[in-house]
Amino acid sequence: MYDPLIESSPAPNQGYPSSYWAKSLDLIPKTNSLQTSVQADVAVIGAGYTGLSAAYHLQKHYAKKVVVVDANEAGWGCSGRNAGFVLPGTGRLSLLEMEDKWGVDSAKGIFHEFMTSIETVQGLIEQGNIDCDKTPGGYLKLAHRRAKVATLRTQAEKLNAQYGESVRFVNSKEVNRDFVNSANMYGGIYFDKCFGVNPLKLALGYLAMANEAGVTVFGNSPVVDWQQSGATHTLRTSHGQITADQVVIATNGYTGTNLHDIVKQRHFPVLSSIIVTRPLTEQELSSIQIRFGLMAMDTRRKKYYYRLLPDNRILFGGRGAITGQQANDPINKQRLSKGLEATFPILKDIPIEHFWSGWVSASYDKYPRLGASDDESIFYSMGYCGSGLAFSTLAGKRLAQRICEPEALPQLPFWQTPLPKFPFSSFRRLGLKAFYLLANIRD
Repeated sequence: MYDPLIESSPAPNQGYPSSYWAKSLDLIPKTNSLQTSVQADVAVIGAGYTGLSAAYHLQKHYAKKVVVVDANEAGWGCSGRNAGFVLPGTGRLSLLEMEDKWGVDSAKGIFHEFMTSIETVQGLIEQGNIDCDKTPGGYLKLAHRRAKVATLRTQAEKLNAQYGESVRFVNSKEVNRDFVNSANMYGGIYFDKCFGVNPLKLALGYLAMANEAGVTVFGNSPVVDWQQSGATHTLRTSHGQITADQVVIATNGYTGTNLHDIVKQRHFPVLSSIIVTRPLTEQELSSIQIRFGLMAMDTRRKKYYYRLLPDNRILFGGRGAITGQQANDPINKQRLSKGLEATFPILKDIPIEHFWSGWVSASYDKYPRLGASDDESIFYSMGYCGSGLAFSTLAGKRLAQRICEPEALPQLPFWQTPLPKFPFSSFRRLGLKAFYLLANIRD
């Protein structure tokens, strides 16, 4: 599997991974590769949520001529591999940590931005009439130990009393009665405005909207060379090139080693893996009593997350291998199967019909950024830390505003400062191994 810390770019023409999402497509899309020289106001690298959202808003609302290139097809990266959770949040900072870091007013602004990201996804689904298997059911953040309950209760109380958000704290009895009968869960917070989607269908819906707006998208066209001369950028692929005034980097966890110095050593690609079971029987569904459409995630450092899919399968995910070479090792599938069994003992030995992995982008200080070069000709958004479906869609819109209408951007840390570099970046994976070992002990 492609490894962003080792390779400069994914190889083209790989096709979608053998995921549940790809198998659900009636028609596999095929975009043309770049074979000529083209000009654009803005070139976008990456045809995932961030890139397609940025391209759509730039072309539709600001009349920019936009060209998008991707090393493979639209949604081939994490936009088509994630679990399809449309959630209020990104990064790994808790509400209390945000208040300590930036103050209550900024924390409130950030949470409002999180809720805006959900509304942005919902709005695009409605505008584009996107058939992405949207499934209401809400999101439940669960305490996997009793010691975690007090923090979740405090967060729920704060969101209701000070942030104007209607969320519900549920104790362990209420979890089992109203949401899901899972082992070793001690209470949690329920967010009713969240929903699930087929993430690949959503990405392809964004592609259709961008195309309809006039955006040109080239697939299977990795950037192999990037030159800047004055105010002009030239991006070369194997068989063509784009000349543009401005460039947007929207590759997030799939950003390779030498794409550009502006993003070099500023993120840490980490693998997340997912399994999907066969459809559950009526007896199995009755035993686990999971609410239709429910999405859940626990408080482990190596988080488990799961949801009931529309065809009654269980999707179950968590952290994967350390390197791309290890991504498809059966041990990673077995580890998730054991996690599924620990969560739902009745599902022990249930057949697993799908298994795949994808890269998420971790930032050094646990929250993402929209950054720009000093000459305001290169822009990026990345570092979503594994929970970026909704946020990346909004980030694409914010990128368009940053380029064309910067005064419209909310004054929030996400949009105002660059990603910091990782110190001792060559030791990132050694540190990840140590973190996983410690997390296994603590969890």
